[in-house]
Amino acid sequence: MGSASDKAAGLGNEAMGKIKQGVGAVTDNDKLRAEGAGQELKGKGQQALGDAKEGIKDAANKAADAVNRKL
Repeated sequence: MGSASDKAAGLGNEAMGKIKQGVGAVTDNDKLRAEGAGQELKGKGQQALGDAKEGIKDAANKAADAVNRKL
């Protein structure tokens, strides 16, 4: 996946996790709350991965630009 798709998937998982936690709290369902917390954490991880990919891509582009200027 690219950085944008990682971030989008992360946002989706984080949102669904929060919803599951809320439903679990309302229905007093500990399993659903735990599942929601895990999914939210997964979403945060996906977003961090997307941010890292974007940072690496930006650094590579800056390095390539610097090399091209010296030629």
